[in-house]
Amino acid sequence: MSLLAVGINHKTAPVEIRERVSFAPERLADALHELTSTQEVSEAAILSTCNRTELVCCSNQRDGNTVIDWFEHYHKLSDAEVRPYLYVHPDQLAVRHVLRVASGLDSLILGEPQILGQIKDAYSKAQQAGTVGKLLSRLFQHTFSVAKQVRTDTAIGSSPVSVAFAAVSLAKQIFSGMEEHTALLIGAGETIELAARHLHASGIGRMIIANRTVEKAHTLAQEFDAYAIALGEIPHHLAEADIVISSTASQLPILGKGATERAIKARKHRPMLMIDIAVPRDIEPEVGAMEDIYLYTVDDLQEIIEEGLKSRQEAAEQAEEIIDTQVAHFMGWLQSLSAVDTICQFRDHAMGIREAEVAKAMQRLANGADAEQVLQKLAHNLTNKLTHAPSAQLRQAGFDGRDEILDAARLLFQLKKTQR
Repeated sequence: MSLLAVGINHKTAPVEIRERVSFAPERLADALHELTSTQEVSEAAILSTCNRTELVCCSNQRDGNTVIDWFEHYHKLSDAEVRPYLYVHPDQLAVRHVLRVASGLDSLILGEPQILGQIKDAYSKAQQAGTVGKLLSRLFQHTFSVAKQVRTDTAIGSSPVSVAFAAVSLAKQIFSGMEEHTALLIGAGETIELAARHLHASGIGRMIIANRTVEKAHTLAQEFDAYAIALGEIPHHLAEADIVISSTASQLPILGKGATERAIKARKHRPMLMIDIAVPRDIEPEVGAMEDIYLYTVDDLQEIIEEGLKSRQEAAEQAEEIIDTQVAHFMGWLQSLSAVDTICQFRDHAMGIREAEVAKAMQRLANGADAEQVLQKLAHNLTNKLTHAPSAQLRQAGFDGRDEILDAARLLFQLKKTQR
């Protein structure tokens, strides 16, 4: 059984491809059940974010072809449309990949902490769906521990940044005097909450938060003295916004060209910054071609993000060293599983001998035999029967000149080599 990590991310695929292979949250459980119903996959978890879609599996095929075929079939895409953007990491490479992702070393923003929460959520959903077993459970628990160690032992997270932070940084570059401007945030998830925090800290004049569930928008709005509206009310408030940041899980665009044209007209063509950090995208791409609209996607934030990478490179190198060690620890545990059956058989064999000899000793005591003699006989018989087979094999190994077996026995039983 092999561990596999199969997927695409912001490094291998543009947003146009990533949005076509994302998994809607409400369909995730069905997708997991469908994937693990194949004979080749016994355990699975799916991580689907703005910047990556990854399948972490236990499979009896190391090349990942069955998983890839299922992935393409599920999203109704041809091999030519998907295969060039996919990566497949087997076994040790899969472990390393998952640890690096959780530690923020494979993120658009080096060291960003948001991905760890997303991985925990992916694991939780897989648990709820019943598609993780002993192997993946151990991998994810190890992953969470390593990510925590990286955060504690390095400076990778000393200056927290995220896609939301990069979006607000872009807004501050374009608009001076944030206190004079209004921001419309679409969505109420973690990314929008982070954006709201950064905007609030930057002294934004006014915030409007729109969400499908108004109650969630209202809860978030209360924290930042913002105004909550439903998604359907956006056209009535869009003209008020100088800055629009959108991040929802909608499978269809939230903002189209028509509503934006009306808003720009009402604003008398004052510029509007729109940052779409959702995958699939919330804002129709055609909006970006309009005058007085400056539309950015997650891919466009790359330049801003790279400016913050320099201060994190040293910490990232330290993190890679930690990961090297922890990959070795996990693979050691994984390889030790092959010895479990042998250990169980050996222990069962020893327990059987013990029970038989104890039963004989109890019978002798019941028949009135001397207790000391019974104990001596018990110890003698246990020693002889436990050492008989190994002694015979070692004697034969010596006769055959198989020194490697003798060396293994000394290691196994912690014996010193004697000179003769």
